[in-house]
Amino acid sequence: MARVAGILMPITSLPSPYGIGTIGKEAREFADFLAQAGQKIWQILPAGPTSYGDSPYQSFSTYAGNPYLIDLDTLVEEELISKEQLDAIDWGDNPNEVDYEKIYNNRFVVLKKAYDTYIEDYELDVFEEFKKDNKHWLDDYALYMAVKKHFDMNAWTEWPDEAIKMRKPAAVRKYKKKLSEDIDFWKWIQFKFYEQWYDFREYVNELGIEILGDMPIYVAMDSADTWANPDVFWLDENNEPVCVAGCPPDYFSETGQLWGNPLYDWEYLKETDYVWWFNRIAAAANLYDITRIDHFRAFNDYYAIPFGAENAIVGEWLDGPGMDFFDKMKEAIGDIPIVAEDLGDLSEGVEQLLKDSGYPGMKVLEFAFDGDEENDFLPCNYENSNCVVYTGTHDNDTVMGWYSEAEPEEIKCAKEYCKMGKDEEFNWGLIRTAYECIADYAVIQMQDILGLGSEARMNIPSTLGGNWVWRMDADALTDELAQRLYWMSDTYGRMED
Repeated sequence: MARVAGILMPITSLPSPYGIGTIGKEAREFADFLAQAGQKIWQILPAGPTSYGDSPYQSFSTYAGNPYLIDLDTLVEEELISKEQLDAIDWGDNPNEVDYEKIYNNRFVVLKKAYDTYIEDYELDVFEEFKKDNKHWLDDYALYMAVKKHFDMNAWTEWPDEAIKMRKPAAVRKYKKKLSEDIDFWKWIQFKFYEQWYDFREYVNELGIEILGDMPIYVAMDSADTWANPDVFWLDENNEPVCVAGCPPDYFSETGQLWGNPLYDWEYLKETDYVWWFNRIAAAANLYDITRIDHFRAFNDYYAIPFGAENAIVGEWLDGPGMDFFDKMKEAIGDIPIVAEDLGDLSEGVEQLLKDSGYPGMKVLEFAFDGDEENDFLPCNYENSNCVVYTGTHDNDTVMGWYSEAEPEEIKCAKEYCKMGKDEEFNWGLIRTAYECIADYAVIQMQDILGLGSEARMNIPSTLGGNWVWRMDADALTDELAQRLYWMSDTYGRMED
């Protein structure tokens, strides 16, 4: 890892005329800002299609791209839709928040119009080639989405037709024929997403910037992956979960976090040489330059909560695949650049797995100032430079939000440790400390760079509603801000040659 700096900025949080950030013009302008500011990393949240609760960590697919990220102006330039059609739609009243209900109700109508025009007016050779090249996941995903829509978007576990719910071959053939046009539409959406994504990534990379993407360790129960690959998961004979994922009571929640994702059948995965998992990681590496694996500790040991439990208090830790997984992964697909999300209470086994794998872990400055001189998040206690330091992550309050709620002793400790002068803004004192420290990567939330409060927080764990909605002001990226970040990158040796 080079010694560089970067910014954590969700694509959905970018400004745009259509209610949510996309991989269009505004994304390129943000990449231009990163280059001007001497930044080498753009960290984003998962780029898959979001499901219930709008969380990017609960996706309908581990392979598919989020239809919300498709840039509509590009479709206008391709004459698939008109600007007048887009301008006539209500995309939301608040430019600083995503209105997911309006986005959901309107975006697919627009994409369907674009699809109809494409099918009628365009040569289909490139689209057909895309379908052929991605058949291994695209067929299942498109069928799943078409059947899901047919059944009023209910989760597959609630589909009234038991035969297609259990993927009986005759039912699969029946619905492929019955819903063929809708299936093709869902495939076309992915065709357009990937077409635009590769153009976007090329633009970012040519500026000398790498995309640090995010891969949730678990998949959603309501996903094409679980429906199409039940053997991969710890399910009963009716394809219901035996236990589900989460974590015990911790800093974030007194009752723990009940995520509800199906757990993996690691014995089956080991018997099949982890092929399903390795294909998934290879797909992530095809999207991103660097992949952050969320909840890395579950490869060592994972928390299993009985299905149907009301919270995460009752559960048990079970053994994961350990280093055997990563040894075989490197043999199968090579040494993929990975960042390990290793936050929370960690066992000695997790710490050893992190060392054995060689992957950089994460350090969060908001956790550092409890007065404990041996706190692992204090920069003076970092064992080596092989880590990524953050002021906070998408699951934390913003720095200024934390500042307004933290205990006075924590604030005093932070100011003294970071040697903040009376004229230095608190958020910039933490940013400077992150840049100064030995960590190879210093990645700062955009909200913290802008000095925003709790109104700009991205997510409150274990809550539903009101998360993932923050959007940046259209005029937030100033030359002055870029110059300040560039100076810090240069001063603290984060300007990679």
